[in-house]
Amino acid sequence: MTATQETAQVPTTGARRNEKVGQVVSTKMQKTIVVEVEMRKAHAKYKRIIRSTKKFYAHDEQNSARMGDMVRIRETRPLSKLKRWSLEEIVRRSSLGQIEEAAEAAAK
Repeated sequence: MTATQETAQVPTTGARRNEKVGQVVSTKMQKTIVVEVEMRKAHAKYKRIIRSTKKFYAHDEQNSARMGDMVRIRETRPLSKLKRWSLEEIVRRSSLGQIEEAAEAAAK
């Protein structure tokens, strides 16, 4: 290989990480959110769509996510006993969170 061929190659940034989209169900811990992801799968024999949910603990550095928000989480290295995901972005804000913020501002 020549020097020009070596520089033309794009450096890889590691393996592609798994991503999931779900709803925030708990923000009671510091820098941690609980995200409930709904998975829909057809039954092998009866072909009926079966809904199943699973909860994932995700790291939220700025504590920016609120209850009811739709968020995207990305797989990461183990951060604690249960946390293996980190908050990537907030897809859609919840109207419930805005009502809570207004109530807090009125109380102050």
